[in-house]
Amino acid sequence: MVDDSSGLVKYYASRSFWLESSDDDLSPRPSLNEEITADIAILGAGFTGLWTGYYLLLQDPSLKIVIIEKHITGFGASGRNAGWCSPKFSLTPEVAIERYGEVAARELLLTMYASVNEMERVIQEEKMKVDWKKSGFMKVSMGEHLLFQFENEMKTFQKLGLEEYYQLLNRGETKDRINANGLKGSILTKVSAVLHPAKLARQLARILEERGVKIYEQTEVVDFKEGHSSNPPKLMTRSGTVTANLAVVIAGEAYLSQMTLFRRHIIPMYSSMVVTEPLSEAQWSSIGWENREAVGSNTLGQDYLQRTANGRILFGLGNAGRYRYASKIKDSFDTHDSVIDWLKQRVIKWFPSVSVNQFTHAWGGPIGVTSDWTPNIQFNQQTRVAKIFGYFGQGVSTANLAGRILTDLIFEKKSSLTNLPMVQHSSAKWVPEPLRWAGARYVQSEIGRLDKRSELYGIAPKGNTLAERMIRH
Repeated sequence: MVDDSSGLVKYYASRSFWLESSDDDLSPRPSLNEEITADIAILGAGFTGLWTGYYLLLQDPSLKIVIIEKHITGFGASGRNAGWCSPKFSLTPEVAIERYGEVAARELLLTMYASVNEMERVIQEEKMKVDWKKSGFMKVSMGEHLLFQFENEMKTFQKLGLEEYYQLLNRGETKDRINANGLKGSILTKVSAVLHPAKLARQLARILEERGVKIYEQTEVVDFKEGHSSNPPKLMTRSGTVTANLAVVIAGEAYLSQMTLFRRHIIPMYSSMVVTEPLSEAQWSSIGWENREAVGSNTLGQDYLQRTANGRILFGLGNAGRYRYASKIKDSFDTHDSVIDWLKQRVIKWFPSVSVNQFTHAWGGPIGVTSDWTPNIQFNQQTRVAKIFGYFGQGVSTANLAGRILTDLIFEKKSSLTNLPMVQHSSAKWVPEPLRWAGARYVQSEIGRLDKRSELYGIAPKGNTLAERMIRH
């Protein structure tokens, strides 16, 4: 990375199509070079940190809030994701029922639907222009041998009394919405949206600044101190310190894995995606997809798609880059030529009218994963430190929810949100290396093999292999 401002802007714009097209100046804000005091100190200028600041200010507009960011606002997953705002939680409804019971699982899902609607409310109220479109999420099947999964899912929703939020679509009904090659059917989640995530992050940061929040960028938090009795908590950087009178919030998601304290609590896994140039009217006429539904496959590796507001196709894969030994994170790990080439061919297989020379961007990045696939939303009233991590790629709506939960926790307010099962939850540590590396590599390889076998031979994964049991969530 170069040091001059123009070089930095080019570097950050290269991290994703979203950041490049965010309609915002990516020049870094000033860094922290002094000892300061605030009411709230937040590590991370991603969705969690920004939403937490937003809702804290709604409770008390006089709060002095400081956000510390190593790179720029939206640099991480908040500026590189698929642009879905779905009610999907990191755990499937089936697993949520097993762990928490039907009542708690139902309340969790209802809260996730409400989170999508809450984001829409704020976006409209704050007049943010983020290409928001609430038209549902379609989980599609490319083979008839996988359609039984949708029927099983509907039975679960019926058990929870939530079937009104979903709709089974047959082959014809699916193709009426999106004409992709080989689609056999789908299940529609009605309360779901797509958006431009980097526009949301950048605009939300501007709103916070207008209300007095100070955001320092190019500033790496190297450690934090918990509060004790009369000593408040602190965020410590190489060039300055923020002492927080009320609370410190640690919201670095996958990047927390680089701090010693979190090394075995969260690991970075990689997701990759490509995007086309705006397609022609003729191409869109053959594809349809006029409502811009979010689209994902029911494969183990999980393809995910968006039709962008300016007529591009975004296509990504969840099981993309390999886990790196000791949770290392580097820019060079974000994408791999073989994965990008595979993604392009995958798009062409789905949409034969697209040609290989129509792709304009490819990017990727780490997502944070806990050992039980569950977010940890914690706040210690004695130490006044909050820790939030582990969205497992479902962070857009969950980060908004986390911001509201943390606001209640920091103000010591009991609510329906603070009773949710992931609040004050602490996942077990990941196994130490080299077992962690060996296990992650095995699971990724086996998932790829099972999906390939499923597609080639029409053999549905049965959920009984070691890899499937390890990733069941």
